[in-house]
Amino acid sequence: MTHDYDVIVVGSGIAGLSFALRVARKNYTVAIITKKTRAESNTNYAQGGIACVTSERDDFEFHVHDTLSAGDGLCNESVVREIVNDGPARIQELIDLGVNFSQLNDGRLSLGKEGGHSKRRILHVQDITGKAIESALLEAVARMKNITTLEHFFAIDLIKCSALTGSANPTPIKDDKIIGLYALNVRAGVVESFRSRVVLIATGGAGQAYQYTTNPDIATGDGIAMAYRVGVEIENMEFIQFHPTTLYTNTDERFLVSEAVRGEGAILRDMDESAFMTHYHSQADLAPRDIVARAIDSEMKKSGAQHLWLDITDHSEAVLKERFPTIYNKCLHHGINIAQEFIPIVPAAHYLCGGVKTNTHAVTSLNGLFACGEVACTGLHGANRLASNSLLEAVVLAHNGAEIVLNYLERNKKEALILPDWVDGDVQNSDERVILSHNSDELKRTMWDYVAIVRTTKRLERAQTRIQNLSKEIEEYYWNFKVEPSLLQLRNLIQVAELIVKCALQRKESRGLHYILDHPEKNTNPKNTYLQKLE
Repeated sequence: MTHDYDVIVVGSGIAGLSFALRVARKNYTVAIITKKTRAESNTNYAQGGIACVTSERDDFEFHVHDTLSAGDGLCNESVVREIVNDGPARIQELIDLGVNFSQLNDGRLSLGKEGGHSKRRILHVQDITGKAIESALLEAVARMKNITTLEHFFAIDLIKCSALTGSANPTPIKDDKIIGLYALNVRAGVVESFRSRVVLIATGGAGQAYQYTTNPDIATGDGIAMAYRVGVEIENMEFIQFHPTTLYTNTDERFLVSEAVRGEGAILRDMDESAFMTHYHSQADLAPRDIVARAIDSEMKKSGAQHLWLDITDHSEAVLKERFPTIYNKCLHHGINIAQEFIPIVPAAHYLCGGVKTNTHAVTSLNGLFACGEVACTGLHGANRLASNSLLEAVVLAHNGAEIVLNYLERNKKEALILPDWVDGDVQNSDERVILSHNSDELKRTMWDYVAIVRTTKRLERAQTRIQNLSKEIEEYYWNFKVEPSLLQLRNLIQVAELIVKCALQRKESRGLHYILDHPEKNTNPKNTYLQKLE
């Protein structure tokens, strides 16, 4: 079965939904493909908010400076300036869609402060900002008749023009470009073809490559893996941001305790209840995330503790319930009243600063393929993302990318292309699914043990060897059995893990989120790491 749309969006977070809305308003047909339900995305779990200059006490230059400082010498300054300057207009669009950002009693926006920010500039909806934005965008999408949202469709691989060689299409190939993708209809158990002139990948990050992560189950790096497999340029995959403060439990579950809690005065304490961040950075508990995560990791290793503490007990219960209702209730569910008790915290994998290389208009190195959101690497974040800049980047790139796509659609008219058939061959349904769970566990442990907050060349090489073995096993499994979500996700996670390790081995210095004991100093002329699969 072949579906036909002008534009396909893979992913239903803030980036994909914003982009789809803008394109659909020009009467193009858009399909949003999401592997679970439309509301399941990294956006939906974003607590802190969206960073933007909206106060008279703030200034674009302050925001630019804070972003560059957090990025540790690898941000593209022109990109930073463009995204920061475009922020207020995109915020107003969200407000017009119905996002009710929290306000003070006098009607002014309630602005939070997070690590690395010199001013209060974080717009938020209590501590459920991502969910509020997601809900407003989904309601707007539902009103658009030319947007089709396909839930439980798992994008498998992109199709580009060169795949048509020797097929039934007589038109010779001039310039390679995207012409569609294959997706598994999960409920029907069949692979379907999607023909399109434009594909936007907005699939989020890859936190599930690690044993401990704040990301939902869907964060398996699908877009990055698909893009790499068709030869698209990938950058800076070594920069994995570990959120310093996630709720420690006796299981693998890690619940995000927003940086906004420290922005409101919470203090990190060791097991002796002593504050320690002043020993690591002049901004103490509000230092950039890479520094805070390494400090916590160091303190835990020195003491052998399984967790440290976050103290917000100088705030009243009423204030905490109003400002952080989700965090308050989650901790209470685990028997912790944060108004009276310290919160046990540990770092966990949170955000991928690298990804598919794009410019500020979501353009990739392959015609017709665009990328937006966490899946993309624009140069905004550099070696370490400034807190709450991610949602800002997503809405700015979605807007800019849609403008370019509309021009692209005008120039590239529809062609009657016949897509290559998906071939299952003689493969059977697997009766050996235990290999998927076993290999998934091994991958996550390998990444956590060898490619986490502090690295060495030897650890990275060990990880590379193990991941290469996993890759061989899963590729063999992939070609011998029918595809299913658990197989597709693991295939993509292994691919992304390989890219992370390869980039990490390229960087012979410690910078931002990449701290390697063999090379503790910074290079005087830092460069981006780069990968591309050549055919």
